[in-house]
Amino acid sequence: MDLEKVKGLVKNILTEIGEDPQREGLLNTPKRVAKAYEYLTSGYHKSIDKVLNGAIFNENYDEMVLVKNIDFYSLCEHHLLPFYGKIHVAYIPDGKIIGLSKIPRLVEVFARRLQVQERMTKQLSETIEEYLQPKGVAVVAEGYHMCMMMRGVEKQNSYAITSAVRGLFRDDARARNEFFNLINTYKPI
Repeated sequence: MDLEKVKGLVKNILTEIGEDPQREGLLNTPKRVAKAYEYLTSGYHKSIDKVLNGAIFNENYDEMVLVKNIDFYSLCEHHLLPFYGKIHVAYIPDGKIIGLSKIPRLVEVFARRLQVQERMTKQLSETIEEYLQPKGVAVVAEGYHMCMMMRGVEKQNSYAITSAVRGLFRDDARARNEFFNLINTYKPI
């Protein structure tokens, strides 16, 4: 990303909304905004292979693996406003497991892009499916969208839930119910 170019664009935005980019409080704003967008869109420049870094292991385990309450922060591609929340990711291995810390890292790859919650949910499930070939994958994202909260309909207490279920989680009601029960009821120790 060309930080100098983005700084210039931010100065133009400040001027267009009626501000003075030379005002003391705004002098460093273009630089800060450019650096913030560089960080908030860093997922475009991350390779899934590098993020996983070989942390896929052969293991004879065939019960559900669930990592829940993964915090995420993203930017809505429609308004460039934040949306944030929690993601729950589960899979049923078929001979391969992934290092547990890699699942939140995958969330970061997709959240750190201009996004819609629906696509992010799908991308996570597709990535787990592609790299592990598990018996099933389930992803649920719960998100608060600032584009709904601070503009437009201005509904502060509403949030969106998206899901992507594949394999056994789609075909086996018991597996699907176990997943939804765990994400909705089980509290950490």
